[in-house]
Amino acid sequence: MTEQVCNTLILLTDEQDAQVMGCAGHPFVTTPHMDALAARGTRFTNAFTPSPICVPARAALATGRWVHQTGYWDNAMGYDGRIPGWCHDLAQAGQRVESIGKLHYVSETAPTGFTQQHQPAHLAGGIGQVWGSVRNPLPDEKRPPFLFTELGAGQSSYNRYDMASAEIAAAWLKDRAAEKSSTPWTLFVGFVAPHFPLVVPQKHLDQIDFDRIPEPRLHPDHGHPRHPWVQRHADYSNPDQELGSAQRRREALACYFALVNFIDEQLGLVLNALKDAGLEGSTRVIFSSDHGDNQGVRGMWNKSTLYREATHVPMVVAGPGVPENHLCHTHVNLIDVAPTVLANAGLPPDKDLPGRSLVEIAHSPHDSQRLGFSEYHAVGSPSAAYMLRQDRWAYHHYVGYPAELFDIINDPGQATNLASSVTHQEVCRYFEKILRQQLDPEAVDQQAKEDQDRLVEKFGGREKALKMGTPGASPVPCRTL
Repeated sequence: MTEQVCNTLILLTDEQDAQVMGCAGHPFVTTPHMDALAARGTRFTNAFTPSPICVPARAALATGRWVHQTGYWDNAMGYDGRIPGWCHDLAQAGQRVESIGKLHYVSETAPTGFTQQHQPAHLAGGIGQVWGSVRNPLPDEKRPPFLFTELGAGQSSYNRYDMASAEIAAAWLKDRAAEKSSTPWTLFVGFVAPHFPLVVPQKHLDQIDFDRIPEPRLHPDHGHPRHPWVQRHADYSNPDQELGSAQRRREALACYFALVNFIDEQLGLVLNALKDAGLEGSTRVIFSSDHGDNQGVRGMWNKSTLYREATHVPMVVAGPGVPENHLCHTHVNLIDVAPTVLANAGLPPDKDLPGRSLVEIAHSPHDSQRLGFSEYHAVGSPSAAYMLRQDRWAYHHYVGYPAELFDIINDPGQATNLASSVTHQEVCRYFEKILRQQLDPEAVDQQAKEDQDRLVEKFGGREKALKMGTPGASPVPCRTL
C-alpha cells in the first residue's frame, strides 16, 4: 500500500463505549453521522484505550507511547510536552496543527506542540485530581461519589461547550477551504459527551425507549461477586449506591445513551462542514474516544476497570485511500493514532513508536495475534492492573490479586472468570509470560506509586492532598462564536 499525503481531522468523544453506536448494533442509540462515517471508511471492531481514565489515555494518544513508558499515571499528571509527540513533529515540519475543545493536558501554556488551541479544556487549576494520587496505600475512608448529583433532562455547561466546539470547528474548516493551501493540516476536535454529568437536552432523551432498557448486568445485588481488586475500588468509592434503585440506574443509562445521540449531532455539524467545504476528498477522519464507561455492569460506573465496557473504544477511519464500508477485527489502540497522523502528513514515524498506521492495518489481512493492551494505575486502584487481549482471550493481571481470564467468543459479556479453572492454567501462564516480556508489572506498579507519592508530598502530604483537586468532572470554558 502506498501512503498518500492528506489532511487529518481527529474527532474524539469522551467516555464512549465502542458498542454504543448504531453501526455497532446498539439497540437504543441513533447515530446517523457515526454510522455514515463508518460506511465510507473502516470501523475497527476491537479498538482499545491505553488506559481507562482520561488524562493517561490522552497523554498516550499525544505521544503514541504506553502509559508505563511515559509516566503520566493518573488525572493529576497531565501531558506537558515533556515527551514530544506527533504535534511537535507536525509543527516542526511547518504544518498547521490545531485543537478545538477538550484536551485535558496540564495547561494551555505547556509546550504540547499545537500551533494554536481554541477554547481548550485542561486540568482544573493545572493540578487535576490530586486526591486520586493518594493510593500507596489506598485510603480506608470511603470517598463520596459525585457522578449523579446532576441527572436528567437539561443543558449542562458540557453540552454548551460541545455545541460551541462543533461550531468553531465548522467555521475553522470553512476558513481552511478558503485558503486553498497545498500544505496538509491536522485538526483535533475534543468533545466531552457522553462523559458525566448525565444531563442532556430533552429532545435527545426523547429518542431513547426508556421502557426497553434492562437493568445493568452482573449486579452484586443479584448475587454476582466482584473481583477483589474491583471490590476494593468499589469500597473506596461506589457511585452505584448514589443511584440506589433499578429505576435510577435505568434513568442513568437512558441519559448516557441520549448523550451519545447528542454528540452524534455535533459530529454531524463538523462532518457536514468538511463536506460542504470541499475537503472530504483530501482529508482523513479519525473518530474515537479516550475510553469507555462501565454503564452499571457489575455495579460499576464511570471508567477505571479493565472490562470491555471501560476499555473498548470506537475507532473509525475514513477518507482517501481508506477501505470503504469495511470492518477490521485486528486489535488496535489509541497509540496507533500517532503513526497514522504522521503518515497522513507525509512524515516518517519514530522508529521506536509501538503503534502502527491504522490505514495500513485496514489494508492488511486480519491479525488475530496482534496484542490488545491497556493498563491502569490511577484513582481507586490498590495496585497496577493490566489487560491483554489476543485471539479469543481477555486476560487481566492485577498486581497482588488473582488474575481474570475470559473467553470472548463464548462469553462476550465477561461473566465467567476462567482463571482458576485447571483446564485454563496454560492460557494464563502464556499471557503472564507475554506481559512480563513487555514490562515488569511489579516494578511498574512501584514506579507509579513512587511518582504519585512524590506528587502527594509536593502538595503537603496525604491529608492535604486528599482535599486537593476538583471532586468530580473538570470544568470547561464556554466561549461561543
